Amino acid sequence: MKRLFVVAIFSAFAVVAFSSARAQVGVSVNVGVPLPPPVVVQAPPAVVVLPGAPDVYVAPDLAVDLFFCDGWWWRPWGGRWYRSRYYDRGWVYFNHVPHFYANVDPGWRGYYAGHNWHGQPWNFQRISNNELQRNWKGWHDSGYWKQRGFGVRGNQMRPQQQAARQPGYQGRPDVHGQAYRQPQAGYGQPRGEERQGRAERREEERR
Repeated sequence: MKRLFVVAIFSAFAVVAFSSARAQVGVSVNVGVPLPPPVVVQAPPAVVVLPGAPDVYVAPDLAVDLFFCDGWWWRPWGGRWYRSRYYDRGWVYFNHVPHFYANVDPGWRGYYAGHNWHGQPWNFQRISNNELQRNWKGWHDSGYWKQRGFGVRGNQMRPQQQAARQPGYQGRPDVHGQAYRQPQAGYGQPRGEERQGRAERREEERR
């Protein structure tokens, strides 16, 4: 009986340790790692979806690069990547280049300013933060933006063309020396923490 009790305690401890380790994949504790300055905005930033980068949104009105993907806000700073559930605070060091960045065209700001994407008219849609938080998961599941060509008129960009551009994207100075990491199941966050984050965002929106 005593042996069974000891085995049960050991098994429970192993499960907890394994779960904790999985939750921390790709995320490092901020010991000795400088954190980026806060994003100072008067209101939640509007975003647009980036052509050729499914489910990747960017805040074009900001001077810093601020992306949204898979329920997280992402930003590069000082040669490192950080992510948060909030656009203006709570940044945590992420020790790999996020998976989505391989599809982000480095010339997106110029294309945005010119309302064209590689020579094609780009009728982008500005999306408020509230609309983004309500709909991003449904848009992801349904392939909403891909079906609409990302707002690019006559968008005929084939997967082969996108793949041909990726080596150039990955050679950028802001990703040099870092490895890409694919997202983990559940978008890299334990379900309990995810529910808590959603509750905090809903409370913030009501204020």
